[in-house]
Amino acid sequence: MISSTHLHAIIIHFPIALLMVGFLSELIGVISQKVFFKNAAFYLLLLGALGAISAYVTGSYAGEGVEEGPLKIPMDLHEQAALITLWLSIITALFSVLINYFKIQNTKAKWVGVLLYALLAVSVGRTGYLGGQLVFSHGAGVELALPDFNN
Repeated sequence: MISSTHLHAIIIHFPIALLMVGFLSELIGVISQKVFFKNAAFYLLLLGALGAISAYVTGSYAGEGVEEGPLKIPMDLHEQAALITLWLSIITALFSVLINYFKIQNTKAKWVGVLLYALLAVSVGRTGYLGGQLVFSHGAGVELALPDFNN
């Protein structure tokens, strides 16, 4: 049976990849003025924001029960970073949808979108780093099993 910890570990890599590649595509689109990269950045952002929502929900379930002990502080830091990333992904996606829906060509609006996407990429990186620290430095979600010497 897949636990919430396993499900979070499976899901989390998708929004990380989608949002980071989306930001790279956004930068290439702004520099090259190629519509393909701008469209790719838009759709990767939408998919990444949906993935961030599912990652946050599964992470909340995975972290249930950690009320005290050595994992509390790193878990709280990761959860706070994840919440910031969640809201930044939603805000950035909504901003991008509004820009595309109303076909706003304002240079300031374009750069606000790039800035939001950049903040989101930094936030994704920070959240991922803190999540990696939970697993690799603190052993969160790692199940240790002793070898069966009776076989």
